[in-house]
Amino acid sequence: MIVLQYFGYFFLTVGTVFLFLGSLGIVRMPDLYTRIQAGTKSTTLGAMSFILGIGLLQPDWLIKLLAVIFFIGISNPLSSHALARASYKHRFKPLIKGSVDAYKDVVVPEEVKEEDIK
Repeated sequence: MIVLQYFGYFFLTVGTVFLFLGSLGIVRMPDLYTRIQAGTKSTTLGAMSFILGIGLLQPDWLIKLLAVIFFIGISNPLSSHALARASYKHRFKPLIKGSVDAYKDVVVPEEVKEEDIK
């Protein structure tokens, strides 16, 4: 039982570190696309680790928390993909010039009216 507590606190610490690094990445990254990547990757792993740590500290909740981890693993990448795709369709450009845009042949951006841009 004491071993589960040590693993639980370890995963809580790992989750906290990844969540902190994700928030730092959101603040420090230069454009929308790198912010989406920094936020999604680190918060997915951080939230999963943190919830697993709680599940190890409270074994009665472990099965329910594993289901929550599963849904986070599915929904976070899907939501970041939807945000990036919508940003691309509304012609948000990355700050790095000269980057390869392999996606432009697949998706035609929607026409954006001047009154839609604020």
